[in-house]
Amino acid sequence: MKLKYRTLGEGKPFIILHGLFGSSDNWQSHAKQLANGYKVYLVDQANHGHAEHVNDCNYNLLADDLLELFAEEGLRDAILLGHSMGGKTAMRFAQSHAFLLEKLIVADMGIKAYPRHHDTIFQGLFNVQVENVPDRKTAEERLRKFVSEPSTVQFLMKNLYWKEPGKMAWRFNLPVLFDKIDRILEALPKEKILCETLMIIGGKSGYVPESDFKSIHDLIPQVTFDVISNAGHWVHAEAPSDFMASVNRFVGIH
Repeated sequence: MKLKYRTLGEGKPFIILHGLFGSSDNWQSHAKQLANGYKVYLVDQANHGHAEHVNDCNYNLLADDLLELFAEEGLRDAILLGHSMGGKTAMRFAQSHAFLLEKLIVADMGIKAYPRHHDTIFQGLFNVQVENVPDRKTAEERLRKFVSEPSTVQFLMKNLYWKEPGKMAWRFNLPVLFDKIDRILEALPKEKILCETLMIIGGKSGYVPESDFKSIHDLIPQVTFDVISNAGHWVHAEAPSDFMASVNRFVGIH
């Protein structure tokens, strides 16, 4: 599938992949900083943002979409950064195409399978009933009946837009993401990742505990771990300065 993306800056390619329910818009401020030395590709993955809605969602497909972008743009020696679901897409891509990458950055995502933990979010999103919600205020009230964390509500609400006068829609493909969530949460295949890799981990997150470090190192021999203690899963948004300092150290920006 041909991906939707925007570019900022000039230079070596730096590709950024968002997480589940996210979009390229979530990374604009980081991209602007990186655009001082790189050509930054802000990507919308399938079933998210402005990308096409398709009937499946798994890491083989998402990695194949990314390979199509690399081929279309003639990208090599790229830096690839992915957060959460985007981190697993990035790692799956690196398992088969490490020769196209100079470095890999994974933000708060491990290699293992995760238990289902988005059910209340899905309940809230379906409860909005976008086909008949009259306005954004009502939509948010319906969502808050299931999702209480204000930052998560605002993150999800960024995906709600007026599809046509009097009719709202989610930018992400809600039915497919709900149907395929077990594929999104599955473990990576046991294939080595043979490129230099940085894992930036939110210390308050729980997605990548220290007990997982050994199994990750076995799969990614050139991995470095950087734990940002004051951040959770959205490590780039919760501690943006620390996050960008970690990225800059890794890629050699001083």
